[in-house]
Amino acid sequence: MLKIIEKTKLWFSASLIVILIGMGFIATKGLNFGIDFKGGTQLVIEMGKDFQKPEVDEIIKKYDTSALTNKIENTKIEIKSNSLTDENSKKMLEELKQKYNLNEKFIESQDYIGSSIGKESTNKAYIALLVAVAFMLLYVGLRFEFKFGAAAILALVHDVLITLSVYAIFQIPVNSPFIAAILTIIGYSINDTIVIFDRIRENQKNMRRKSIEEVANISITQTMRRSINTSLTTLITIVAVYIFVPTVRDFSFPLIIGIATGTYSSIFIASPIWVLLKKKNKKVNAKVA
Repeated sequence: MLKIIEKTKLWFSASLIVILIGMGFIATKGLNFGIDFKGGTQLVIEMGKDFQKPEVDEIIKKYDTSALTNKIENTKIEIKSNSLTDENSKKMLEELKQKYNLNEKFIESQDYIGSSIGKESTNKAYIALLVAVAFMLLYVGLRFEFKFGAAAILALVHDVLITLSVYAIFQIPVNSPFIAAILTIIGYSINDTIVIFDRIRENQKNMRRKSIEEVANISITQTMRRSINTSLTTLITIVAVYIFVPTVRDFSFPLIIGIATGTYSSIFIASPIWVLLKKKNKKVNAKVA
């Protein structure tokens, strides 16, 4: 039997350090919101043939170091930027045209996303997250008990804060795929947590003489192999997608962070929080009695 609950302070401290560092970066530098939230320019250029993306990126970065690029269908490159000026855009396009001998209609699309659309996207993202969390709290609370629901939601908040911290520390651009990834992470993490909580509920009935800490430790030990194996197979797939499908990296990268964090929180955060809530409730009941 693994003694997970006895080391609760260690697990909480490790997470708290990362979150505090991340919140410090958010407070001082803020999140690096991309074009989807701040507005900016989105270009799709038809190169006419397959090309080496690093070479094209080198030209683009001369005019805008913060631009994000994606290779599409082997012959197109998508450029997203919230700081590319009209003058630099003209110079960049002219250089690309000259170097790669592009035809006159090489610009497939050129769109400007206004800041008002970015604000609307931000508001919708917040609403989506709140609705998802509220329904999950309701579901877990009804299926198990409120303490399980509260512990699960706190673990989800932990996962989101860790992912945000990584993005803040390394100033990784945050775009709309990030929000979709966060919602996916929440769904994955709650599923993993429910598996452990389900075992705890069963063991509570069969191990009435054991303490809450022992029941939690036994339940985590019984389900840990399943949790780790499931997460590893999922991570291997997503890492492969991240490496070989560059166009979805804005979605796959936060998934990698979130799934790893979600597995950790299901084992080392959610169950210890449940134990703390149960012990606190016992103390309150004892005082009332």
